Amino acid sequence: MTAPVTRLILVAHGRTAAMRSGRFPGNEPLDDAGLRDLGAVTDLPRVDRILAGPEDRSISTARAFGSDISVVPALADLDYGRWSGLEMTDLPDADAMAWLSDPAFVPPGGESLDALFSRVEVWLSGDGSTPGRTLAVTSPAVVRAVVVLVLAAPESAFWRIDVSPLTRTSVSRRRGVWTIGSVAEKSI
Repeated sequence: MTAPVTRLILVAHGRTAAMRSGRFPGNEPLDDAGLRDLGAVTDLPRVDRILAGPEDRSISTARAFGSDISVVPALADLDYGRWSGLEMTDLPDADAMAWLSDPAFVPPGGESLDALFSRVEVWLSGDGSTPGRTLAVTSPAVVRAVVVLVLAAPESAFWRIDVSPLTRTSVSRRRGVWTIGSVAEKSI
């Protein structure tokens, strides 16, 4: 008997003004360029279900793949708290260094990388592991967290993974073991 397989295709949402200007995002929509890029998407994978993080930019991107979308809070972007809208250069040097070196550091009113990893790990071991083909539109931060978790890499690897808008990362789960098929593939 063949073990059920989970195929998870993670798509990083389209471009936003915050991405373009290097600011920490809030719940902003896709910008004009992001909408144009989304209109050019032609490589639509066949999937059993479409999920999206709760932000406007993820939901708008997911709509390019179908109309039956489930919004999943666990796929939310990292919560930057009061840093939303700021550039890294706006932060005190000590905060910027802590942010990049200590996964337990929490931006004021936000969420630590440790919390993001925990949230994504719970999702991957639960609803994210539903057999079949799932397309999940989410933030680059969630995609990077999935890659780090699947590889059992150190959390510091998070900062070494580049995930551009509208790229595809695929992971599969068989017999309880996750494997990576691709990371930040630009085929979408």
